[in-house]
Amino acid sequence: MDLVNHLEGRLLFAVPKKGRLQQATLDLLSGSDIQFRRETRLDIALVKNHDIALVFLPAADIPTFVGEGRVDLGITGRDQVAEYEAVSPVTAHSGVEEVMDLGFGSCRLQVQVPEKGSMVNPEELVGKNVVTSFIGLTERYFARLEGVPAPNGLNVHGSSIKNDLATTIKFIGGSVEAACALGVADGIVDLVESGETMKAAGLRPIDTVLESTAVLIKSKHPSNQKLVDLIASRISGVIAAQRFVLCQYNVPRSLLDTATKITPGKRAPTITALDEKDWVAVSSMVEKKYIAKAMDDLTEVGATDILVLSLANSRTK
Repeated sequence: MDLVNHLEGRLLFAVPKKGRLQQATLDLLSGSDIQFRRETRLDIALVKNHDIALVFLPAADIPTFVGEGRVDLGITGRDQVAEYEAVSPVTAHSGVEEVMDLGFGSCRLQVQVPEKGSMVNPEELVGKNVVTSFIGLTERYFARLEGVPAPNGLNVHGSSIKNDLATTIKFIGGSVEAACALGVADGIVDLVESGETMKAAGLRPIDTVLESTAVLIKSKHPSNQKLVDLIASRISGVIAAQRFVLCQYNVPRSLLDTATKITPGKRAPTITALDEKDWVAVSSMVEKKYIAKAMDDLTEVGATDILVLSLANSRTK
């Protein structure tokens, strides 16, 4: 099938075609009941149950396609959005809008230098060689260090700030962490998750340029705002279901106030009278990371029959 000729009338949704964000993105789409089948070697997939076409793109390219209105929605890293905005000044008709933080893919864009070197402050890299795959953000970062005015990444004459910097910033698309060991750079600016790769390369951080996580973004003029809102609502529901569990327990009515302070819920707990006099059943949403402590505290105050149920999906505010 000629997929390009079947895109008319469909909302275009860009997702990472590979890399650290891809699997979590696919899981999110599955949880949102966005049904599709991606044919081998094809970067477009038609969604079966909605007027949506998924477009598989490198995460670094997604902000450009969304920002220029070529696609309506996208999932990428906040670092990639910031890099796009650093090199492509936002106008009334271009640029992206962040719909929500998706809560996965956390990382940091950091300035790293050789572990065995003497540098401890980023100012010590001024005038030296720096390698990165984030040219726009790195140029702005060093412009601030050097005191070079750089509104929208441009100098006062409206041209690139690159020639105004004393620091030489070079682009490398991959394996940035190897640049110092190979003598290409005195320092690097690169994404760090656990930090193990940088340690293995003999590097250590001296500053953080940006904290990043995966985000859902949209163009300023999506082709179908109602469908955008539907997708955002579904994704938000899946994220809430991943964060929360449903905690149910029985407790004497005399202890209800104490118990519900432990499990206040998102809005308020649901309380139901039991057939046994002076006892109630409580149902409340609790963040997963707090549930073990909540169960311990509930037991201590006198709650019984404590159950924890997983959530498959939700619609909450």
